[in-house]
Amino acid sequence: MTDSPDSHAWSRQLQDALAEVMQRTGATAGMFYVLPPGQQVLHLALLAGLPWSLISPWARVPLDTATPVAHALREDRLVWMNGQEEIARNYPQLGTVLPYDFVVAAAPVTGGGIRGGIVLVWPVWHRPGPSPEEREAIAVCCRRAGLVLQRAAASRTSLLFDRPRIMSPVRAPEPEPAQARAAYEFTERLPTGCFGLDLDGRVTFFNTAARDLANGGAGLLLGQRPWETLEWLHDPVFEDTFRKTLITRQPSSFTTQRPPDTPLTFVLHPDDRGISVHITPAPRSHETEATPRGQPTVLGKPVGATALYHLTHLAVALTKAVGVQDVARIVADQLIPGFGAQGLVLLTVQEGRMNVVTHRGYSAEFVDRFDGDPLAAHAPHMKVLAAGEPVFLATYAEFQRAYPSAPRYADRNAWAFLPLIVSGHAVGSLVLSYDRARPFPPAERAVLTSLAGLIAQALDRARLYDAKHTLTRALQTGLLPPSLPRVPGLDAVARYLPAGPDMDIGGDFYDLIRGTPTTALAVIGDVEGHNVHAAALMGQIRINIHAHATAGTPPGELLGRTNRLLTELEPGLFTSCLIAHLDLPRHRARLSTAGHPPPLLRHADGHTDILDLTPGLLLGIGPDAEYPTADIPFPPGSTLVLYTDGLVEIPGTDIETTTRHLAQQIAQADIENLDDLADTLVEQAQQTGPRHDDIALLLVHSHRAETEHERR
Repeated sequence: MTDSPDSHAWSRQLQDALAEVMQRTGATAGMFYVLPPGQQVLHLALLAGLPWSLISPWARVPLDTATPVAHALREDRLVWMNGQEEIARNYPQLGTVLPYDFVVAAAPVTGGGIRGGIVLVWPVWHRPGPSPEEREAIAVCCRRAGLVLQRAAASRTSLLFDRPRIMSPVRAPEPEPAQARAAYEFTERLPTGCFGLDLDGRVTFFNTAARDLANGGAGLLLGQRPWETLEWLHDPVFEDTFRKTLITRQPSSFTTQRPPDTPLTFVLHPDDRGISVHITPAPRSHETEATPRGQPTVLGKPVGATALYHLTHLAVALTKAVGVQDVARIVADQLIPGFGAQGLVLLTVQEGRMNVVTHRGYSAEFVDRFDGDPLAAHAPHMKVLAAGEPVFLATYAEFQRAYPSAPRYADRNAWAFLPLIVSGHAVGSLVLSYDRARPFPPAERAVLTSLAGLIAQALDRARLYDAKHTLTRALQTGLLPPSLPRVPGLDAVARYLPAGPDMDIGGDFYDLIRGTPTTALAVIGDVEGHNVHAAALMGQIRINIHAHATAGTPPGELLGRTNRLLTELEPGLFTSCLIAHLDLPRHRARLSTAGHPPPLLRHADGHTDILDLTPGLLLGIGPDAEYPTADIPFPPGSTLVLYTDGLVEIPGTDIETTTRHLAQQIAQADIENLDDLADTLVEQAQQTGPRHDDIALLLVHSHRAETEHERR
């Protein structure tokens, strides 16, 4: 989104809250995440104390991933991890990409529902666990941030940007001119090399000794990263040491060899504003003399440490991806920051055509011209797929020579066209583009080619999953009623929402069955498990209930007959079920339950009761189970709310608490529009965190039925 005065003001308040909690707790880094309404993915909004290149793999964090901030939101509590071993054990993907010793904490930010989360980082020497003062500081920050987010939402102001706001470190006091001159002269007299790096690894200062030790200053340039400009520092060890020093806030060192045969020791000293580096000649060792390094060439340059860690992160993430859109999101989120691309297009082969799955850094108008092209087209991404070989174009001149008629987007000057092929069959193509010319050394080409193979395999698996998912959802939808019958005197709406994408077909069901012209049967149930067997059993239960309901069987007896049928079938699955017989002329309802969550009854004046019914056993446990029936008033203006436990189950929260909260929501709701109420209840359930069960919801509202004379 674009900046605006309102978004800037709200963002400034969040920055103040994050800066204050970091100052009060001594945290060396902090992050603030925002959870957009109705979404299940956290977006990084603020970053302090660490560079964007280091944190970009976690720019977007799905709530169901194994990360501290997602964990904190799922369980609505403070999460605290002490050191590398505990982090790696609980969050292996985080421990793989940041294999350093540090302390991390995460906490949820609430305000009318969960709205985001904060992450704080300390050096490993921090005490094990938060002090009472730190707990209070974190709680105050979360409350303060929650109010900001709540007010921003009320003003319809989004706090999401293309990239997070990077908070500047506190500046050191400006020295007097005489002090600055004395400090400069002091560094010039030192025989050791000194240079400074900011938090992003860019050179801010170097003395003459550093220039000389860096081989005449060739490549040691202000504003540049040393491992990108000094050929002999292209080994990932320097960049990895820099990353480690930033995270751990502990001095680090390494020894390397400047060509042709000069060993140098680098010592890195961190603080909140950057890193000071000392360079000194190192004693020659027998190993160093025996294996001198020659001057490396640009073509032999290895991939940097950050890119390697991004590769690891992407590879691990792809193993957990399920659907095609899941793969597309992971690829776009990780590849662009990991390999410095400004544009990405991912296309897949479908029925002889190439379809765009996702794109970043391109306008929709530009990408749309390629969407749906036949495979025989002459576009670059088609040709590489036909040839089965990647194409790397380092400059615009190379692009023009290779594809003279192909359109160029904006001022892009380098491209990587990667075919996605699995076991000899084409899956799709991946296009990366860059604003500047890029040499694509062999190591980088090898990594990108390997990544293309991983992405192709992930997409192939994902397409199979999507096909199965579509089939199972169609089966489940076919087993549920296509619409609810019209019953004079009743308004009824239903909602069904499947669980997350990693879940199979479920067994939740609902129904509204017309009995006599003045009676109806409302049914809700949940077969345990998520598989085809659960869905099939659900279908059998619905058919059995329908058959007995039309004969006027009372709810308790109907459950008993259904239970005996299930025990005879021996499906190995148990079912909860609740049946309400609605007698409209008498304004009464008779209810019976087989271990199902309690229904809610909203009265005409708005107050809402949780109906305390005596439950019978789950269906399918024993043939002789009995199901008591309760008789309650159901006058016009009353609303009966039936639901499955997916609506009220939140990990780490007592289900009785969430049921009471649901009753409060319904009591305060506008009952005039049942559709809006049903949508609101489902949306709010989604916002509470990742769900592990389906949701079925049935709302039945009683009103005075029109007479034949009134209808005329």
